Amino acid sequence: FGGLAFDLVGPGRQLARTPFLVDPLCGLHQPRTLADLGRALDTRVAPLGEEAYGQALLAIDEEGRVFSLDHTGEWYLGESVDRAISALVLGTAPERLRTAEDAG
Repeated sequence: FGGLAFDLVGPGRQLARTPFLVDPLCGLHQPRTLADLGRALDTRVAPLGEEAYGQALLAIDEEGRVFSLDHTGEWYLGESVDRAISALVLGTAPERLRTAEDAG
């Protein structure tokens, strides 16, 4: 899907839709961020693309789960690329990732 762009704006089901790009090259300069997320999830994570013209990084883990990382935190978009793209296109609210401290 490299280079697949969605130029979306406007209301979605639960939140405003934003443009996103599926292109792993978008995250090549974020190795520390991806490594930190991978350690937190106990898996390896690779770049998948970006949201809102670089305001958020899309990442995928070894199991195919997709995440979005932005200045407000880390978000779970879905169990597969298909589910994540659906969530982004439809404007479905993602689930915030929580640490053990958050759950405590």
